[in-house]
Formats: sequence, structure tokens, C-alpha cells
Amino acid sequence: MLRVLARYHRARIIHHQRIPFGLWHDVCQRVDVLRRLTAPERARLRLLTTLFLHEKRINGVQGLVLNREMEVIIAAQACVLILNLGPNQFDGWVEVVVYPDAFRVPLGALYGHGLDDNGLVDEGEQTLDGESWQHGPVILSWASIEQELASEGRGRNLILHEFSHKLDMLNGRANGFPPLHPEMDLQRWSRVLNQAFIRLQEQVFHDEPGCIDDYAATNPAEFFAVISEYFFMSPSVLQHYCAEVYEQLCAYYRQDPLSRYAVLPAVTQ
Repeated sequence: MLRVLARYHRARIIHHQRIPFGLWHDVCQRVDVLRRLTAPERARLRLLTTLFLHEKRINGVQGLVLNREMEVIIAAQACVLILNLGPNQFDGWVEVVVYPDAFRVPLGALYGHGLDDNGLVDEGEQTLDGESWQHGPVILSWASIEQELASEGRGRNLILHEFSHKLDMLNGRANGFPPLHPEMDLQRWSRVLNQAFIRLQEQVFHDEPGCIDDYAATNPAEFFAVISEYFFMSPSVLQHYCAEVYEQLCAYYRQDPLSRYAVLPAVTQ
């Protein structure tokens, strides 16, 4: 009964609050990862994005005033991740915080208890473009989002990165091991991603050129977030870097972005 009521409630939201077509068309034209979707995928994404905007608050801070287009740009790209997974993947939190530019956070906040790796109080700061809290908000820099829009990503996408951390956290702290689907082989996922992660760390250690951003070598959580960016933004690069990693992400996200890059569809939905 509760599931039926939830579906009915969401159907009413979609019917009464659907993103206006003109605005949706403009956003899809502007955002590279949306242009690459098929017409049916964009139509389905429009519904998911409508639900997201109803269920989450997207708040500008430090004087940043968000208009509806900016909100849709953020929400639509976040929902690309869950296009074939469903809106429940983003349950359990309610807010997206958007700074006008990169923001500074105490290093202690990153460690969670005000301590560094040695157990000492750390009073330093770090400048970030984005952050994702397990039971709290996703935090983004609008300047970084705009820069990526202007450059059409080139493999990077802050929104995809931070929201993939949210998926990773569905079964606890981010560790590069999100809840997998029943049909997926947990051991194969672990082996494939761990081998690729170790190989990247070795390349970084030896200062060897790699196919993907060195930031992915930071830890398994960042590796998962970065390969998720490449999966949607530069799938051919990720497939070339490690075909098995690409296959695992196809199984997890239930999408195959490479299949969309053969022909660029017109934006009609």
C-alpha cells in the first residue's frame, strides 16, 4: 500500500510540476552529457529531474542566487546517474548547497573528528570544488560547473563526481563499493576495480602518463567517482584505459554511454 501511495504521489508531482519543455530543451542543448542521450532517455530523465527538484532543496550561499535553469542543470546531471536505477537511490538526504566559487573547509572536517592521520588536531584548510556528506548535503561550486559547461567537460564533471559519492555511500562510508545489483558478481567487481586502481597508483608513483585523472589514485572512493565521470563524459577513454572497468560500470549504472556516441541525436525531448 505504501509503495502504491508513493507512486501515486510521484505521478501527481510529475503531472503538475513537470519542467517546462522550453527550459528542458535549452538545458539539454547546453549540457553535453544530456545531448548524448537518446530521445526516450531524455524524456525519462525529465521526469526524474522533476521529482528531484521537488524532493531536494538546491540552495545558493554566499550571495549566489540560483535561477530555475541553474537548478535544472544541476538536477538533470545528477539524475543521469540514476536514469536506469530509480529515484530512491537519492533517498535519505534533502539538500544541495551551491557556492559561487571554490570553497574552503577545515581539514578537521574532512577527517570527521578534527584529527589528522596521526591523531593530532589539524587546524589547516583545504579548497574544494565539491563535497558529498554521507547523511548530509552535496556541496558544489557553480564556477566549476560553468567552466565545465564551457569546455564541454573533457572527461570531467563535478556534478557526476559528487553524486556518484552519494551512490557509493548507500551501504556506508564511500569506499568505491556501492550496493551492487543481485545479478552482478561482487568478487569480479572487487577484482577488476582493485587491479585498475593499483595500476593507476603505480603509474602515478612512477610519474608515468595515464589515461585518466591522477586524482583517481587518491583512494578507492575517489577512483569510483572519477571513473564514473569518465564513464559518462569520455566513455571511449575509460574503455581504452580498462575495458573490464567499463563493463562493470555498464552493469552497475545499467547504461552503455559508448553506444550513444556513434550518432549524436537531435534534442527533441
